[in-house]
Amino acid sequence: MNNPESSTSPPAAPARRRDLIPLREATWAWFLISLQTFGGPAGQIAVMQRTLVDEKRWIGQKRFLHALNYCMLLPGPEAQQLAIYTGWLLGGTIGGLIAGVLFVLPGMLAMLGLAAIYVAFGATTIVLALFAGIAPAVLAVVVQAVTRVSKRALTRPAHWVIAVCAFLALVLFAVPFPIVILVAGFAGWLIGRRGGVETSKKTPEDGEETPPLIADDALHADAPSLRRTILVLGVGVVAWAVPMVAVVVFTGRHSVFTEQGLFFSGTALVTFGGAYAVLAYVAQKAVETYGWLSPGEMVRGLGLAETTPGPLIMVVQFVAFLGAYRNPGDLDPWVAATIGALLTTWVTFVPCFVFIFLGAPYVERLRNNTHLTSALIGITASVVGVIANLAFYFAVHTLFADASLLHWGPIHVLVPDLSTLRPVVAVIAVLAGVMIYRLNWSVLRTLGVCALLGLAAGLVGLPVT
Repeated sequence: MNNPESSTSPPAAPARRRDLIPLREATWAWFLISLQTFGGPAGQIAVMQRTLVDEKRWIGQKRFLHALNYCMLLPGPEAQQLAIYTGWLLGGTIGGLIAGVLFVLPGMLAMLGLAAIYVAFGATTIVLALFAGIAPAVLAVVVQAVTRVSKRALTRPAHWVIAVCAFLALVLFAVPFPIVILVAGFAGWLIGRRGGVETSKKTPEDGEETPPLIADDALHADAPSLRRTILVLGVGVVAWAVPMVAVVVFTGRHSVFTEQGLFFSGTALVTFGGAYAVLAYVAQKAVETYGWLSPGEMVRGLGLAETTPGPLIMVVQFVAFLGAYRNPGDLDPWVAATIGALLTTWVTFVPCFVFIFLGAPYVERLRNNTHLTSALIGITASVVGVIANLAFYFAVHTLFADASLLHWGPIHVLVPDLSTLRPVVAVIAVLAGVMIYRLNWSVLRTLGVCALLGLAAGLVGLPVT
């Protein structure tokens, strides 16, 4: 794609961004960003927007949104991938690595510690009461995610059809999650071909007081090439394969580590729409197929992930920690749990770096590709149904003590036992909804108050489990 501006304005696209922003300054900025990444992808993207676009003016608004659109099209946590992308724009490959690693490091360490605390003290009355308050708050947060995404994604009747079909396919027919995403992407492409793609008007930068350090219309100097593509793919495959091969060699093909490494590697390739969209799929496999943890523990794990910085998909570290602790093989359970958690984190986030370093140079030259945009719109519409399925799954296992999977021909639906309703948990869920929808409280504040409500209920002897 020819771009006259890129050929006549070389200063706008320097070969090495490190010359523009000192590496130490960029690293410190990403470290500070990593400590503020609470509240899911919306909050994380807002932090980067405020720091990189509004305050430091390192990157322009249109360039930032262009990068975000590409990251939303990819599987994996879009906020973390956006950090890698902007880090690459500002500092090349080393800048992308620093931004991506720092973005997940605080959350990884926090989740590792919280998982260990849960395993060590999870059976005590106080801990159970705390989680009894956190779980309904998580349910309210997921419901809020459904409403927020639907307002942005469902702009046409056809998008509503995609969302409803995705929900029914998952809830009633147990269609595999990757198939739902692929069909939705194809449907979005067809809709785009027939009706065109809705685009927003571009706003000029002329009115901005301070122009960004990297102009919105400048092309990055790392041009796509076959040699670069092969190099990125080769390094990425080796980075993923080395720990996986070591696990297979030292623990066997059927060990819990091999199962977790392969499962979460596959999950990393199909997590379109962020953590909420894939968690129902992860929960189904981790709970029902592998038996690594219980449905209630899956909800508690998401509650912990909501309270830590970094991507919400970090909940898979909690899943792996519990699964490896309970199936350690010949290892000490604590050693096994740590290995499982770290391996899962590794295979989950390595693909994120590969996707960005591999695709970003091409995306820089495909700013107005309607086919990509149409597929993204279809996938985003299906994400509404996918997250609604997650809300249904969490609601059944949070509000009721027992549920069963009923079969009617091709239909498989999870039905709660209404007699096992947890009154205290239901009340806290209603209060959490009021805090989020009526009082506009933050996720962290809502989780904290609900945890205290659960603790108070447990201390006075009310049934919370």
